[in-house]
Amino acid sequence: MFPMRTGRDARRRGATRRRARRRWGGWRVDWHDVDRWLDRLVVLAVGVALVVGGLALILTLLL
Repeated sequence: MFPMRTGRDARRRGATRRRARRRWGGWRVDWHDVDRWLDRLVVLAVGVALVVGGLALILTLLL
């Protein structure tokens, strides 16, 4: 009986090897963290733009 293949590479078994992440003191940039911060920055900028645009619309209609 053959083993079932359920994933991309079902031949691999056990824990996967992971590289240790360097936080401080290393010169390498963790682009995943940079991408996450950029996503937060974009969400904040869009939120501020929506609030300012909404206030401008309300003030324009009221005045």
